[in-house]
Amino acid sequence: MKGNLSKGENIYIRGFGSFITKKRAAKIGRNIKKNIAVEIPEHLIPAFKPSKEFVNEVKQAQK
Repeated sequence: MKGNLSKGENIYIRGFGSFITKKRAAKIGRNIKKNIAVEIPEHLIPAFKPSKEFVNEVKQAQK
C-alpha cells in the first residue's frame, strides 16, 4: 500500500473504501519558540475515504 500511494496510485477496496493521496496547499506556519514565520510547501498526504456500505454498517452497529 505504501509503495502504491507513494507512486500516486490510489487503492480501491470494494465494500470497504479507498486509500488516496490528497494535496495540501502551501501555507505559512509559525515557529513559536523563535517567533518567526516558516513557509510549509505544498505536499501530498495519505487519506482514507470509507465506502457508503462501510459507513452504513458502522451506523447500524451503534444502534
